[in-house]
Amino acid sequence: QVQLVESGGGLVQAGGSLRLSCAASGITFSVYDMGWYRQVPGKQRELVARITRASNTNYVDSVKGRFTISRDNAKNTVYLQMNSLEPDDTAVYYCNARRNLGFRADYWGKGTLVTVSS
Repeated sequence: QVQLVESGGGLVQAGGSLRLSCAASGITFSVYDMGWYRQVPGKQRELVARITRASNTNYVDSVKGRFTISRDNAKNTVYLQMNSLEPDDTAVYYCNARRNLGFRADYWGKGTLVTVSS
């Protein structure tokens, strides 16, 4: 079975920090691009940050300079360090694993809630 299990969400005050973790199993982790997406009610799910199998990264403009995505292939885990959190960062954050080379595969975690209070 493929599993992506997010952790680290919670309630923080504006200006605070959280680190999200996503532990993957059932896949050859190093082959996959990993991403963090977020979604709020009434809005489309948006890509927050992505890190490729080659460790190239990209971010949505609204989090640049505040969030950092990283991966530890030895632990089959991807992280999202979130600093200087803002109320607009409040969302359910989802971990995504995507295989783009060779056969195509796409997996999602169940999400973890991040709430930023003002």
